[in-house]
Amino acid sequence: MKFLFLLITLNSFAQQGFQISDSKKTVIPFKLINNLIFIPVNVNGVGLTFLLDSGVKESILFSLENKEINFNEIEKVKFSGLGESMDIEGLSSRNNLVTIGKDYRDIKHTIYIILDEGINFSSHIGIPVNGIMGYNFFANHKVEINYSSKKITVYNNNAFAEKRLRKFKDLPITIENNKPYIMTGVEMTGHKIDSKMLIDLGNSDAVWLFPKLIENFEYNRPNIDDYLGRGFNGDIFGKRSRIHRIYIGDFIFEKPLTAMPDEYSIQNLKLVPNRKGSIGNELLRRFTVVFDYPDRKILLKKNKFFRDAFLFNASGLDIQHDGMDWEKDLVKIETVRNSRSTEAINVYQAESGFRYNFVLKPKFSVAGCRKDSPCFVAGIRKNDQIISVNNKKTSELTLQKINNILKEDDGTRVKIQVQRAGEILNFTITLVDPIPYKDEN
Repeated sequence: MKFLFLLITLNSFAQQGFQISDSKKTVIPFKLINNLIFIPVNVNGVGLTFLLDSGVKESILFSLENKEINFNEIEKVKFSGLGESMDIEGLSSRNNLVTIGKDYRDIKHTIYIILDEGINFSSHIGIPVNGIMGYNFFANHKVEINYSSKKITVYNNNAFAEKRLRKFKDLPITIENNKPYIMTGVEMTGHKIDSKMLIDLGNSDAVWLFPKLIENFEYNRPNIDDYLGRGFNGDIFGKRSRIHRIYIGDFIFEKPLTAMPDEYSIQNLKLVPNRKGSIGNELLRRFTVVFDYPDRKILLKKNKFFRDAFLFNASGLDIQHDGMDWEKDLVKIETVRNSRSTEAINVYQAESGFRYNFVLKPKFSVAGCRKDSPCFVAGIRKNDQIISVNNKKTSELTLQKINNILKEDDGTRVKIQVQRAGEILNFTITLVDPIPYKDEN
């Protein structure tokens, strides 16, 4: 499963917004996991990790990992967004001190707190995630996201920024309901249609389309029914397929993977006029991207990922991080030569060169196995505890590395060992992309 974009319907409070103490810029490192950006955020003196998401209006907190934060001026609110259920309740807190990186700071920041623990998606990322940072991060400055170096640069000086960014291609955007939109060309088979799309950093897919909002929409074949992720209001279901092309300015992408949520998953959304879908980080990561909200434009420059194929998890497996467990490691002891040693005889103070060390290692389990997919045919089932992948213990892997293995070429054989009800089971799955692109003749 990939965590996808969330939307929030609330009245915003007037805020001073983020400011930089340095006269030119500030640089913020980030982690890129499953096509999503995670940044260090300090809230009232407590260090946390937030998803950076241009597809939400406000800053949202849903997990504290047993940390304690003193919040100011709290009141009840309601949230709504993707999913099949209705509003969920939460809290808002105003006038908080939020610092990102060394000196990107808002001294009167409003945070919305979700009380439903089911919203937390840390298990599908593999690291603790505490919340989401939205519109206010981008509102006052040019923000450059470099996917190659995994650094964000926030510019405080327009002349300095323009000199640095002169080789970028700039495209107009609109800011509606505190979110960025761009006009793209969507070509399902052979006819390009101008389509207004949300630029959504919180969406790990390449493209989302809303079939009910596109006149005479027909699903490309082949396509599959799939679980697309989770929003504020519950699970999101729909179809996945590939489209012929998508155009962003002069940039053209062939055969991008496309997710299409069903009508029930978007029934509670309040969409801006003429919106047809979203472009997400699987596409955006192919550029160095600059969001320029003040001047209503986005700047793009190709990077080393530009020509990457749009790969699909062909196994059908949805794997989640299942916490940590103590594991016994055999480690070598650095022996120390005794001062009584001579050139001919070496005497060591340690009798043995090894000892056991207990360390915390990650655990993984199967969150889902799509029906009729290679994992389902092989016999893997939901809740199986994964022991090894290709004979390598999962305690030595990350969730990102496991997912990369499951995106290998068609025909690749992957060995997976699981534990089910105390029994060790071994499976071999053969990867087969269920939605390879086929031209319509």
